[in-house]
Amino acid sequence: MTYQEKYDRYKTMVETRLVQFFTGKGLEEVMRYSLLAGGKRIRPVLVLAFCEAAGGDPALALDFACAVEMLHTYSLIHDDLPCMDNDDLRRGKPTCHKVYGETAAVLAGDALQAAAFHTALMAPGPWVRSDAPAQAARILAEAAGERGMCLGQYWDTLGKEGHDDIEKLVQIDDKKTGDLLRAACLMGVIAATGQRETDSRCVDAAMGYAASLGLAFQIQDDLLDVTSTPETLGKPIGSDADNGKTTYVTLAGEEKCRQAVERYTQQAKAALTQARWPGGGEQFLRDLADELGRREK
Repeated sequence: MTYQEKYDRYKTMVETRLVQFFTGKGLEEVMRYSLLAGGKRIRPVLVLAFCEAAGGDPALALDFACAVEMLHTYSLIHDDLPCMDNDDLRRGKPTCHKVYGETAAVLAGDALQAAAFHTALMAPGPWVRSDAPAQAARILAEAAGERGMCLGQYWDTLGKEGHDDIEKLVQIDDKKTGDLLRAACLMGVIAATGQRETDSRCVDAAMGYAASLGLAFQIQDDLLDVTSTPETLGKPIGSDADNGKTTYVTLAGEEKCRQAVERYTQQAKAALTQARWPGGGEQFLRDLADELGRREK
């Protein structure tokens, strides 16, 4: 199976499960609008890929994967609000608050966050270790909270005051982007350990991979914000400059940013060598890092 075939298989699994959530009207319709708006589904794919690489059945990790995507979607809804980035376009479609209003968008984001933890905790499966869903939910909560993604987002709202050098940007993005990527990778490993004995080094390897992947991802995002087009990205470009934010590009320039993306991509791939991956998915994870590092949207 090629890299793309495997990615498409994981993504199809996620999409097929996501459509089963929030089928009602009212608030559920608002939640569903953003949850099913498309996207690459990188984070849930990472859950399934790490589960399989560690020797588990990715089908048993599917609700963990959906939980991560629910949490990610909540963060996007809130990130787009007028009080944050004030964006009108997301994934080529009007943002949630432009369609349903700010109040409904805020509530949809809140509800998706709660649903994410509920989905992880209630994940079905013949778990060998019955605490696997609780572990997954704990990892997700820690990634999302006041010491994780929300802290990174708070720092990000400070604009130039909050990050005026590379070191501060790395700290921000390690929280804002890296923590949820780490959670996705770790939840995949947890899903595998809930099914069978696994190499204990898989946890450290997953964390190292996600940390470097997150930085490469964010720097590439900053590059695309100045080099791409709204038609390609499916969202506005130049929003960082419009909001007065310092980025990797403004601090280091485009060429050094490209070099940093490559450096962090290589570090992510190297982290995988710390562990043994009985599921044989190590090459897919390497390829995924490469693809994200050279993505154009």
